Formats: sequence, C-alpha cells, structure tokens
Amino acid sequence: MKTIAISIGDLNGIGLEIALDSHEEVQKLCNPIYCISETMLTWGCALLGKEVPKDFNIQACGKDFEIQPGVVSKESGAYSFESFKQALLLVQNKQAQALVTLPIHKEAWAKAGIAFKGHTDALEELIQSKAIMMLGCDKLFTILFTHHIPLKEVSLHVKKKALKKFFLKLYNLLNIDNIAVLGLNPHAGDNGVIGDEDKKIAKAIKKANKVLQKDVFKGPLVPDTAFCKQNTQNFTYFVCMYHDQGLIPLKTLYFEESINVSLNDKVIRTSVDHGTAFDIAYKSKQPTNVSYLNAIKEAIRLSESH
Repeated sequence: MKTIAISIGDLNGIGLEIALDSHEEVQKLCNPIYCISETMLTWGCALLGKEVPKDFNIQACGKDFEIQPGVVSKESGAYSFESFKQALLLVQNKQAQALVTLPIHKEAWAKAGIAFKGHTDALEELIQSKAIMMLGCDKLFTILFTHHIPLKEVSLHVKKKALKKFFLKLYNLLNIDNIAVLGLNPHAGDNGVIGDEDKKIAKAIKKANKVLQKDVFKGPLVPDTAFCKQNTQNFTYFVCMYHDQGLIPLKTLYFEESINVSLNDKVIRTSVDHGTAFDIAYKSKQPTNVSYLNAIKEAIRLSESH
C-alpha cells in the first residue's frame, strides 16, 4: 500500500473537514500522512464538533495560530505553505510516494509574504523542475500549454520549438498514445485566414510524432467542437493552448469530480480542483469530497506506474 503525504491546505477553509470526513475511506486506499500539528488538529476538530481520529497519522509543521473560519489571514496562509513544504519533503525523502494538496487561498499566501501564486508555481521552484498542469478526471483530462498568463500573451508563446518540446515531455510523463491537441484561433485558423498560430501547432504535432515514430498527437482540433461527444468518445486527453480553453468545458461537465495534477519528472503531486470555500467552512455544510478522493486515487495510480 502506497504512502501519500497530504498538505492540509488553509485551515480557515474546508480542507481539514474534507480530510477528516474522508479519512476512513482514504485509509483503505493508502497510508496517509497529514501535515498538521497536534494542536491545530485538536482545535480544528473542536470547531467542527468532531473527535480526533485515533489513527490519524500526522507530521507536525508550521506555527500554531487561531483558526478563524472563513477569514483570509496571513497566519493561515503561512501555515498552509509550511504544510505544503513538509508534505513535499516527505516525498523527497522517500517517506511517501506522492503528494496530495488540499486547497490554499492565494490572497492568504500573499498576505503571508509568500512569493508564489499557488501550489504549481511553488512546486516548480522548490524542486527546480517545470511542471505541466493537467486537470480533469478519468472521463476527461485537459492539459494546459499555457496557464496563469494574460490572454493577450498566449499567442506569443505558441511557437513550434516550444510546442514540440512540450509534446515530447508530456508523452514521456504520461505514456499515452492518443492525445488531442486544440487549435488556438476560431476554426483552428482556417488555414491561416484567422491567424497563423494553428499552422505552427500543426507543424509541432508533425515533428513530435516523427520523433516518437507514431501518431500520438492529433490535431489541431477546431476549439469550439473539440469537446463534442464524438471527440470525447475518441480522446480522454486534450492539450489546450490556454487556461480557460480547457477549464471552461471541464468544469461545466465535471466540476465536482475534477482534480489538478502537476506533471513533472521528480515529484508526483495531485490536488483537489476547488477552492477553500470560506462561505461554508465550519458550518456543517458537509463539503463534497469527490475531488479529494479522485486526487488520492490518481496519486496512487501515478506512483504505481513510476
């Protein structure tokens, strides 16, 4: 059974409640190590009206603070970052095979003076390895060529050499032989009538497939029909040129089920694909744990394939 390190997320949000509610089921899948101190766990359970599980394996981290449900604070931001770093360290030290992250609050990180926009950026810096952002579930995964950049800058990144490198890295990390690639412009450019970026995408696909000596990458697909029924029957993995091109259809179809995966060659990291839900934190609203359980399962699957 695999050991999974779990960073607890922002303790002013729903992360701890999800971890506690899912603990019994998660234990059947893996050996979880939760990165939280005994004090913070006890306080959190008291606020939730829950007993501290006797078999809740924890790894202390961070500076204890007063939990304030639904509040953006530098203390909660700093603690969630320390939990993340501790969970990452467990994986790097081979004490765990993968890392699963519960949601942090980006503004809380900023208040704490943390110079990262989120988990993905922090992971890349801490392990010195560029990660590919993949989001989805077993029915549909979207893979982002660019993600947290302004829309007006996307076309500047669509270059043949960069795309080819991206495709080859993706194949090495996923080892999947059937991957769709979306175009950038309406109608995938209409052969250059609506922009020339799609021609670059097509050439990069051809070059990557030539290196691989097989027809792995297909496209570029016309973006507005890429996720129609016919295509989703033929493909599970879709490379998207920018953030919302992939996230809008994914979250429309599978909002509660989807997860976030940071594909890289050093650390397996999966995450829930939702936020801290401050509006329902510690209010007995029973937040859904589907994304969290899917993140656990995908972390196990990836660790078993490595």
